[in-house]
Amino acid sequence: MRKPELGLPALVFSVLAAGLVFGAAAPEPEWPGWRGPNRDGKSPDTGLLKEWPAEGPKLLWKADDIGKGYSSVAVSGATVYVTGDDGGKLQLFALGLDGKRKWSVPVEPTWHGDHPGARATPTVDGGKLYLETAGGLVVCLDAKTGKRLWAKHLVRDFGGSVPGWGYSESVLVYRNYAIVKPGGRNCIVALNKDTGATVWTSKGFDGGAEYSSCIAVPYQNAHLVITGTSEGLVCVSARTGAVQWSNPWSAHNTANCPTPAFADGYVFWANGYGKGGICMKINVGESRVTARQAWTTRDMVCHHGGYIIEKGHIYGNHEDGWACLDLKTGERKWRERGVGKGSLCWADGMLYLFGESGGQAALATCSPDGMEIKGRVRVQGSGPSWAHPVVVGGRLYLRYDTNLYCFDVKAR
Repeated sequence: MRKPELGLPALVFSVLAAGLVFGAAAPEPEWPGWRGPNRDGKSPDTGLLKEWPAEGPKLLWKADDIGKGYSSVAVSGATVYVTGDDGGKLQLFALGLDGKRKWSVPVEPTWHGDHPGARATPTVDGGKLYLETAGGLVVCLDAKTGKRLWAKHLVRDFGGSVPGWGYSESVLVYRNYAIVKPGGRNCIVALNKDTGATVWTSKGFDGGAEYSSCIAVPYQNAHLVITGTSEGLVCVSARTGAVQWSNPWSAHNTANCPTPAFADGYVFWANGYGKGGICMKINVGESRVTARQAWTTRDMVCHHGGYIIEKGHIYGNHEDGWACLDLKTGERKWRERGVGKGSLCWADGMLYLFGESGGQAALATCSPDGMEIKGRVRVQGSGPSWAHPVVVGGRLYLRYDTNLYCFDVKAR
């Protein structure tokens, strides 16, 4: 029997209902922690402006009461998380997408060493927040309320040593683990992300924690954790903590701050104080992962601002400006001033630059053929700005000192 045809009202209702169902199934893009979903400085956003108006993108809101700090934001579940030193305490703030405060909780007393201010970016996973403080406290909190669920201490529990400028890493959540870096003989530690119980500690490598964060590298059949230390790069098994390889090229540098980047079997790490960068090529063997030094360079001397890898090229902070290098060979493609020394992220084929001094941010092309600035905007604050820019949900977040700015960068 032939089915009766839908009338126009019924057809419209069916289409709208289907749209609501499919719309509900599509989650909002998220930036769950330091350097984004994959810790590579790259946003999942599309449909963004390719050029800003002369006055810059539209300012949606400004929060000027988040305390002093250098940490970036995490954005998840329609909430913006950020840390700041306020009222003698390191505070964790939860803001709505309108910039209004939902709640805040004190975590520990403020860091009183050199360059006071919040350091680590919170990490969001499975309804929980993870944060490491300058003094070495690692906490897990309920993401909706800020209620503390468990805590560990990198010094008291694992024999770590607080770096000269304080612990600065952001907790890596990978599979069922919350991975942190006390430094010392238990250099890297994996905790059960739900309970805080110790799962493994790395053995056979002794290096100071320094200031970079760990990255997870699932490559071929291996699952790796790679990070920088005072003794150089180190790679361990994400399953057991067994050391796979290390490289001392940047050992005993004044400070090793940036987080390594991985793509296409290559690990790149660059540091400041005149050091430059190193690129390692990973080989996954039957029983062990090894790595050989592919090249080193002085064409990317990067203090803190980081770098991204896109289509076989590295784009990052080099001294007082920016540079592009070939991933496989290290050949320099260009060097540009941009906004001067600063930090960056990538979204929808473009680079978002944020200067260390003066609060200037810019939109720039991402091509090995050269950099072209496609718009600028300036935000207010004092001192150095070491918070990396974040682009997610069609918004650009810029944190400078006690201020957090949110701009609309969607294309219309």
